[in-house]
Amino acid sequence: MRSLLNNLKNNKRVFLKKDTLIYDLIETILIIGVVLSVLIFILGPVAAVLKESFMHKGNPDLKNFQYAFSRGGKLLLNSVFSAGLATALTLIFAVCIAVYGTFSRGLLKKIMPSMLMLTMISPPFVASLAYITLFGRRGLITHKLLGLTINPYGWHGVVLMQALGSISIAALIILGTLKSMDGSLIDASSDLGAGHWHTVKNVVLPAARPGIIAAGFLTFIRCLSDFGTPIIIGGKFNVLATQAYLEVISSSNLPAASAMSVLLLLPALLAFAYYNHSIKSLKLHGGSNTKSQLREASLRLDGPIGFALKLICWLYIGAMLAQYGSILLSAVSYYRGGSIVFTLEYVKAMRYGKLRSFFRSLWYSFVAGITAGLLGNLFAYYTVKRRIWGSKLLDFAASLPYIIPGTFFGIGYILAFRDYPLKLTGTGMIVLLNCIFRQLPTASKAASSVLVGINPDLENGARDLGAPKLLALKDIVFPLLRPAFAVSFINTFTATMTTVGAIIFIISPSAKLATVEMFDTLRNGDYGVGAVIANMIIYSTLIINILFSRFVLKEKSVKGVMSNVSSDKRFGQAL
Repeated sequence: MRSLLNNLKNNKRVFLKKDTLIYDLIETILIIGVVLSVLIFILGPVAAVLKESFMHKGNPDLKNFQYAFSRGGKLLLNSVFSAGLATALTLIFAVCIAVYGTFSRGLLKKIMPSMLMLTMISPPFVASLAYITLFGRRGLITHKLLGLTINPYGWHGVVLMQALGSISIAALIILGTLKSMDGSLIDASSDLGAGHWHTVKNVVLPAARPGIIAAGFLTFIRCLSDFGTPIIIGGKFNVLATQAYLEVISSSNLPAASAMSVLLLLPALLAFAYYNHSIKSLKLHGGSNTKSQLREASLRLDGPIGFALKLICWLYIGAMLAQYGSILLSAVSYYRGGSIVFTLEYVKAMRYGKLRSFFRSLWYSFVAGITAGLLGNLFAYYTVKRRIWGSKLLDFAASLPYIIPGTFFGIGYILAFRDYPLKLTGTGMIVLLNCIFRQLPTASKAASSVLVGINPDLENGARDLGAPKLLALKDIVFPLLRPAFAVSFINTFTATMTTVGAIIFIISPSAKLATVEMFDTLRNGDYGVGAVIANMIIYSTLIINILFSRFVLKEKSVKGVMSNVSSDKRFGQAL
C-alpha cells in the first residue's frame, strides 16, 4: 500500500512537471508571437517605405527624392505651416477649456468632459462638411442668413477645420494632467497673495506643461498627415500628404509616394525630438500614482480671466452643437426656394453597397478592438512587468505608429504585404492589421498604467504556490487589466470606425469601409449622403462605446485609466 502511494506521488510530480513544461512552452510561443508581430507589422512597413524611397528601377538611387523635392518642396512647407498653425490654435483653445473644466463650478464643469468625449467620436471630414454647409458659397449662415458669397476654400479653412477636429483629444489630455496635479501648490500660491491670473500662469500652466506638450505633439502629427481636409476645402492650397495620396491613387507611383512620405517624416521626427527632450527635462508634478486630489475651492476663476475662459468654453460648445446639428439637418433636408425642405432621399440613396460598408466597419472595428486590447495587455506585461530582453527597443518600436504620419504607415503596408509569403493586399486582413497596430501604442500604454499599480506579491504568491507563469498571468494579472482592456477596445473601435488616413491606400472595393464611402461621396459633392453616413458612424460608435463601458466595466474605471495614460510620464517617454 505504501509503495502504491509513493508511486502516485511520483506520478503526480511527473504530471505537474509535464504541465509546467507545456505552460512554459505556450508562454514562450506567446512571447515570440508578440515580438514577431511588432517586428513584422510595425517595423516591416517602416523599413519597406525607406527601402522603396531609395530605389529606382531596382538600383539604389536618389531620383525619387529629386522628383519629390521638385513636386513637393513647397508642399512640405505648406504642410509644416498649416500643421503648426493648427496646433497652436488647438492648444490655445484646449488649455482654456481644460483649465476652466478643472477649476470651474456648476454646469460647465459637469458637461465639459462628456462633451469632449462625445466630440472625439467623429469621423474625418465632419468638420469640413459642416464648414461647407454653414459657411460655403451657398452656406446656411453666410449666404442664406447674411446674404454673403464668400470663398471658404484655402489654407485658412484647412487650419480652422484641423484645429476644430483636434481640440477634444488635446483638451482631454491636458485635463488628465491637471486632475493629477498637487492641489497644495495652488493653496500655497493663494496663501502667498497671488491673484487668479498669476496662479494660473505660474502654477497651473507649468503643472499642465507635460499634457500641453503631449497634446501639441499628437496634434501636429495628426495635422501633418491629414490629406482629406486639404482635398475637400483646401482649394488651391495643397500639402505634401495630399500629393503623396494622389501619387498612389492617380498614377500608382509608389517610389515617389514613398519618398514624399519620408520627407513628411522629417518634421515629424524633429517634433518628436523636441517633445522627447522637453518631457525628459520636466519635473512632473504628481502622476498616475499620486494620492493628492484637487479641492473645488482650490482656485476660483472670477473676474476677467474667468469670464474669458467661460466664453471660450461656450464658443467651443456652440461650434460643436452647430457642427453636429448641421450634419444631422443635412442628412434629412435640403434648401430650396428660400426654405428648408425635409426629405428622406439621402437615406434612400444609401444603396446596398454603402450599407455593407457600414456593417463591415462595425465588424472590423469590433475585431480590431478585441485584438488590440489583448495584444496590448500581453505586450505591456512582457515589456513592463517581465522586462524581456530588448524591452526598451520593443517599446519604442511599438510606439512608432504614433510618431510616423498615417500616409507613411498606409504606404508601408502596400509595400510590405504585396508579395508572398505575406501577400495581403486586396484583402480585409490587411485593413484589420493596419487598424490594430496603428492603435497598439494606446493599448500598451493603457495596460502599462494599470500594471504599475498591481502589487507584485499577488503574482509572486501564486508562483510560490506552484502556479506556472502563464496561469498566474491568466488568473491574476489579466482580470486586473480589465480597465486597460476596456480603454483599448473603446479607443481602437472608435479609431477604426472613424479612420481613413492610412487605410485609404490599402482598401479594396471588396473591403470598403464607411469612412471611405463618406470620403468618396464628399469628393463627388454628394453632401447629403455623406451626412447620412457621418450620422450612422457617430451614433453607432457612441452607442457601442456606452454599452461596452457600462456593461463590461464601470465607467469610472475606464475614465481613471484614460486619465492615467494621458498624464503618466511613461506615456510621454514612450511616444
